Amino acid sequence: MAVDYGALPVEEAVRAARASARRRQLLDAAVKVMGTRGFHRMSMQDLAAEAKVSVGLIYTYFGGKEDLLLATIVRILDGFRDQLAPVMAAAGDDVVDQLAAGIGRYIQIVDDNLDGVVLTYRESRTLAPADRARIKELEIATAAPLRAVIETGIAAGVFRDVDVDLTVFDIMLLAHGWALKHWHFGHAYTRDEYIRLQTRHLLRALVRDDRRADYAHVLE
Repeated sequence: MAVDYGALPVEEAVRAARASARRRQLLDAAVKVMGTRGFHRMSMQDLAAEAKVSVGLIYTYFGGKEDLLLATIVRILDGFRDQLAPVMAAAGDDVVDQLAAGIGRYIQIVDDNLDGVVLTYRESRTLAPADRARIKELEIATAAPLRAVIETGIAAGVFRDVDVDLTVFDIMLLAHGWALKHWHFGHAYTRDEYIRLQTRHLLRALVRDDRRADYAHVLE
């Protein structure tokens, strides 16, 4: 969750900002090392060399490799949690505009964390059962704004009466696909083209036939 440094005393805010920056530095380095060497082959010495810090400093912030992996995944999920709802609310009152904004931001966050998303799929199985359960709960919670707007759209007669849970996970998987299949999509489309085409694809499946004329600007 984002920290409101302005609400803290000056010295405490400075310490918190420095700690946050150091954690980001270590997590960025961990993603790079785990991406090239794999989670099990990464040593703390490898990470220290990549981050240009001492091994001891790493242990100031993280208990070990498992903590680093978990923090990497949680950081991505925090981005979804903190950014989706504000962006969708800023899109206005129309459910189609809100959903389009949510899909777009979801893919943008994935684009900002390409290696981290791939790492999540590849290595999350190595986490302890309790940590895997936490990740599952967080993933469901971060998608709540998407779920809410689809339910609102169905109730308003704009969206078809679809399986909401299935649709939400379809959106998430299409967004994750930008990272998982970036070796293909990255050569075929820009990020914004991918967002536009996937948004159109999803909305064509959702918007009722009798409302399609109202949304020709996103469906055609």
